[in-house]
Formats: sequence, structure tokens, C-alpha cells
Amino acid sequence: MNSISANLNIMIKACEKASKILIRDFGEIEKLQVSKKGPLDFVTNSDLKAEKIIIEELKKARPNYSIISEENGIENNKDKNNTWIIDPIDGTINFLHGVPHFAISVALRSNEKIVSGLIFDPIKNEMFYAEKENGAFFNNHRIKVSKKNELDDCLFATGGSIEKELNLSYRKSGCAALDMAYVAAGRYDGFFQYNLNLWDIAAGIILVEEAGGIINEIDLSTNKKIKIIASSANINSKLLVKLTNF
Repeated sequence: MNSISANLNIMIKACEKASKILIRDFGEIEKLQVSKKGPLDFVTNSDLKAEKIIIEELKKARPNYSIISEENGIENNKDKNNTWIIDPIDGTINFLHGVPHFAISVALRSNEKIVSGLIFDPIKNEMFYAEKENGAFFNNHRIKVSKKNELDDCLFATGGSIEKELNLSYRKSGCAALDMAYVAAGRYDGFFQYNLNLWDIAAGIILVEEAGGIINEIDLSTNKKIKIIASSANINSKLLVKLTNF
């Protein structure tokens, strides 16, 4: 196993603990109490329980770090230069429908840069993680973005609504975190989407970059919706041309 930082170790332990709740609840999906948070936006007890466990574990180890999380919002603590960014279930709608494609996503932002990222798919037991200058890994094996050169050979991932015909082969999986993890692992050749929140993609950003991929410039201090285009360096310029008016 490659050497990992104390912070990443804390993140892994927190995610593994929270995942036990998600695996159990996923098995009893029909009994879940669901409250509606917005037109297409559900929040489940599982979301809240998982987030609580993750925050408790991270705080135990790093009480002064600040926190941004999907359900809890922004919590500024003594250390504002270090912020945990947490999405307890990315892919909530999949989760609610019994579709086993969702993930826990945790990232650490230090001085406006993502320095550690972890995306964990508890049902498939797939863990993707990366640290600044230390590479990207999938279940302890080094990963790299795809080497393909031609867009026609590529498979992309996206989400949200697409207004125009893109003439690209793409999938909508309903989980941006895993879409980005899959780009880092070379399963997808690229990912593009509008209107994302920081917690959807924070961990994915460092995964893709450390796996040798390219991502558009993103303001990591923002609370605004984010547009992202991520791919390998080989096809990035061609993809950008295709997505000119995206």
C-alpha cells in the first residue's frame, strides 16, 4: 500500500464507519422515511445519519478544521484555511430507487486548493483517493486517465439537462462523484456538467488531476454553481471544441 497522510487516513476511517449505515439502509430501502427537499432533491435519514457520523469522526481528529457539507451547510471553525468538504450520499436519487450507484465523497481544502480527496462506493466496495503530488489510487492501485486519442472511441459521463445534440457517446449515471472517479480510473474518458455544487466534485477534482487529467479553472472558494469539464490531456482540446456552446 502506498503511504498516505494522517488526514487521508482519518477520511478513510470516517467514510468506512458511515458506509455501514448506508449499506444497511440500502438493504431496507422501502422502509426509509423520505422528506422532500426540492423538486428533484430528496434528503433521506441515511444522508443525515451518514453526514453526522462523518462530521463526528473528522471533528474528533481535527476539532479546529472548518466544514462545508451538503446537509449541514458551512461551519467556520478556528482553522479557516483547512476545510472538510463532505457529501454523505452523492447519487441520493439512485439510492432511493434501490440503484446501487452512489458514493460518499470527502475532500480537504487547504488554502483554497484541494489537497486530499476520497470517493467511496460502499455497495461495490470501491475506494478512489488522491493526494496532492502523490498520485491517484483505486483500492490501493495507482490509476491514470484514459489514453484514447479519438473522440469517436471515447465514452463520456454527464448529468443535468443537455439542450443541444453533442454527437458524443455519453452516459448519465446520476452520481457526479463516481463519474469523476471513473474518469480518473480511465473507465470514462471525460465528464462534463453544469450547475454542480462544490461538494459534488471537490474530491473528484484532485482525483482527476492526480491521475493526469485536465479540468477547467474552478473557483474553489465559491458557493455558486460550478461548471466542470474534465478529461485526459489527449482529448481535452477536441472535447472543448465539441462543447463550445455547452
